[in-house]
This record gives sequence, structure tokens and C-alpha cells, in this order.
Amino acid sequence: MASNAPVGKPTDMSAPRLPKVAGIDSTVPAPPHTTAPLPGVPPAAIPSDAALPPGVLIQDRLASWVSDLTTLHELTERLIKTSSLDEALREVLGAGAALVGARRGMAVLEPADGLGPTSTIGLGLAHADLGTIETVPRGSGSYGRLLDGLPDAGPTAPGPSSARPARVPEPIAIRDVRTEEGLDPRHREVAARLGYAASYALPLATEEAGGLGAAVWLYDEPAEPDERRRHLIGLYGRFATEHLARLLQVERARARVATVAEELLPSRLPRVPGVRLAVRHLTGPQGGGDWYDALPLPEGALGLAVGSVSGTGPSALAAMGRLRASLRAYAVMEGEDPVAVLSDLELLLRLTEPARSATALFAYAEPAQRRIVLAGAGHAPPLVVGDHRTEFVETSLSAPLGMLTCWEAPSVELSPAPGETVLLYTDGLLRRTGDATDRAFARLHAAAASVPGADRSDPGAVADHVLRTLLPGGLDPAVEGEDVVLLAARFA
Repeated sequence: MASNAPVGKPTDMSAPRLPKVAGIDSTVPAPPHTTAPLPGVPPAAIPSDAALPPGVLIQDRLASWVSDLTTLHELTERLIKTSSLDEALREVLGAGAALVGARRGMAVLEPADGLGPTSTIGLGLAHADLGTIETVPRGSGSYGRLLDGLPDAGPTAPGPSSARPARVPEPIAIRDVRTEEGLDPRHREVAARLGYAASYALPLATEEAGGLGAAVWLYDEPAEPDERRRHLIGLYGRFATEHLARLLQVERARARVATVAEELLPSRLPRVPGVRLAVRHLTGPQGGGDWYDALPLPEGALGLAVGSVSGTGPSALAAMGRLRASLRAYAVMEGEDPVAVLSDLELLLRLTEPARSATALFAYAEPAQRRIVLAGAGHAPPLVVGDHRTEFVETSLSAPLGMLTCWEAPSVELSPAPGETVLLYTDGLLRRTGDATDRAFARLHAAAASVPGADRSDPGAVADHVLRTLLPGGLDPAVEGEDVVLLAARFA
């Protein structure tokens, strides 16, 4: 008895297909509509087998389009989650490799306006490999030609001509390095050494964002992406450029804020007999109001201060600068009485910054006598680290400056033993740990107690050990949060 055979698709439709790369099936042609469903999608050749059912062709092509759109959506979703330029460039390299069918590549960030920052990121290439590629004359390498032809961002001069959009260079494909005409011999030599035979370079540029850099992907064999892959990488590249432009603006703003913050703080610590100083200052992305100071005072004395102004950004930095400058003046006039210094500072804050509050700690130190008198306003207590003890200084609980109509708190006195280090720090050091306050204090105490004996003679090494222990991953500049200040004073 004959069995009914299932109805199948034509032979060329049921033949095995090449594997997809990141959801892209390069063997499926685009549909021959008079009006393309996706603007700019390059048309594909109509299959020679005209006997294929139209419904099957349309269904297969629509499925291919959905696959492409899904792939682009997934890749762009991953890209927008990046928060730093290097992280974004690595994501662009990985996504681009999947789209063009390569396994190695290099991205160069070099904004055409010349304001930086610049960086080079590799995919599947060691640092030495990147250096080898950079020995190729710039005009011979595809990415170098793109960088030299990148447009500047924004108008450069007033007038109608400045409003015209800049031309974005076309991608450069080198199908076979060995046979490509016009290449520098050094280019062929480097390609042979690194084992790549072809490349595809894409400018990271748009008319709106200007030129930011270029990416190049390397093939192990002579090859180049087909028209469909070029279209997809072009769409992704334009999106990536806009994202990189936003990150570039943020990075430049952070750099400006960090520069202003550093200019408002001491450029170097003073040298005072009997004490060695070291400081570590880590700034968040928006720049906070944390500050420190160390100033020589009459008769061999030393004034040490740390503090934090509420808020972030330029206004907090300006308030911090004014407060620090005022404290220096008060310390010179009445530094022997830390309570008077902070009382004057509190009055100034209420008169000039009524909407702000601040924490502060001021210590009047006499290194020759190893004597310290200090007072704090809403500030964490100092920590004494030595061979025989690691303990917090007992200070009275007091409100931050600007919180009460009249601030006053008693001062305390301590006498560090020879070789002991006194740590002054801001609350950001505790809060950046992510722990509750009591747990953060316990962790700080344990970190200070675990300083190796060989490092205790160096206040900088003590500060570094405490920071590494409390913040093993460092202070991520992309994460919102408070600044961190750690001032260490080791007494002889």
C-alpha cells in the first residue's frame, strides 16, 4: 500500500543553509517590493526559480527581516547599557565582528575636533599586535585614511557655510591585502605577521555628531561583507556613533569637573618636621564637595582639615572652595582653638550658603610634642593606626555646620605614639562600601589593623592599603556617589 508523501518545499528551499551569524542569514534575499518595507534596505536578486510559491518567498523574507531587526535591537540594547567610552568601544567591536563575520578587530577613538580623549581598543589582538598595526603608515591603513577624512563636530565658523552638514567618509573594504593595489609594503608585511588577509573599516561618524574615530575588522582569509551585512553594520555604526558622542560629552564634563576640583585643593602637601603626610582623593562622576587641607602654622604647628559640602556639581565645588579658603584664614588667626575655627566657619556658612550644610574636622597638631587638639562638626572620628593599637578617637557627637542656629562642641586632645599614623577621612569612604554605618566602621577598623608592618612607616602605603581593602574594585568614576578623601599623618 502506497503511503502519502508529505508535501514539501521546492528542493532549493529545503537545501541546507549556511549558519547564521548573530541572527543574520545572508543567504535569504530581500523581497522585490516596489516600496521597501525598511527604507534603505538594499534589494536582493530575485531567485532564478520563478516557480516558487509567492507566499513562501514572502514569508521567508519577512522572517529574515524580523531576524535582522531583532539582532540589531539586541546589539543596540547591549550598547546603551555601557557607561564608559572604553566599554562602549569594546561592545562596538564585538557587535561589529558578529555583523560582518570577522573575529578580530580594532577601534580607535580620535575625535576630529582634537580635544580628546583618545584611545585604541583591540578585539582578539594583544597590546603588542595593536602596536604592530600602528607601525603601518597612516595613509596606507584603512582606519588611518578614515581618521584623516573624518569631519569635525559642529559648526566651526559663523555663516551659512558652517550650517552645511559635514561629509562622512565611506567604509573601506580591502578584500585581499596581498593583491590590493596601492598598499604600502609595510601594510602587507604586518598583515602577514599577524595572520590576517582582509579588512573592513567603518568610520565612527555622523553628520550630527561629527567624526569620533574608526573601527576595522580583520578576516583570516580574503573576504568582504556582502551588501546586506554592510547595510546592517552601517545602521549599527550610526547608532553607536551617537551613543559614543553622548559618552564623550559626559567624559569631557567629568574631566573638567575633576580639574576644577583639583585646582581648588592643595597642589602639594607641606613639609613639617616631625610628621609625614599623604592624601588620597577620589572623585565621583559629577564632582562632590569633599575637601582636605594641610597648612603650616606659626611655631612649627600644623593644621589638618577634612570636610564635605552638601550637593554635587559645579555649585558644590564653588562652595567647597570658599569654605576651604575661609577655614585657612580662621586657622591662621585662631588655630590653637579648633572649636573657635569651626564656629567661625559655621557662621560664615549660615550667612553665605544658607541652603547648604557641611561636615568638617579641624585638627591643630604640634608634631614636636606629638600633640593634637581637634574638633569635629558632624564628622566621622579619626583613626589612630600603630604597632600596638588601632582605635578610633573618642569625639563628642555634634551636628553638621549649618544645621543649628549656633554650633559648638568640645574639642578633644590626643597624643600619638612615635610611628603612629592618624587617619582623617570623609564620610564618602564609609558610604562607598555600601554597608550600614556600623558595619562600615568595623570594616575600616579591620582594614587599618591589617596594614602590613613593612608599610606602617609610609603614610601613603597605609592609605593605599586601607583603600584597597575597603574598595577592592576602586572608585568607579561612572558610578554616582560621594567623593572619597583619606588624609594620613604619621608622627615620628
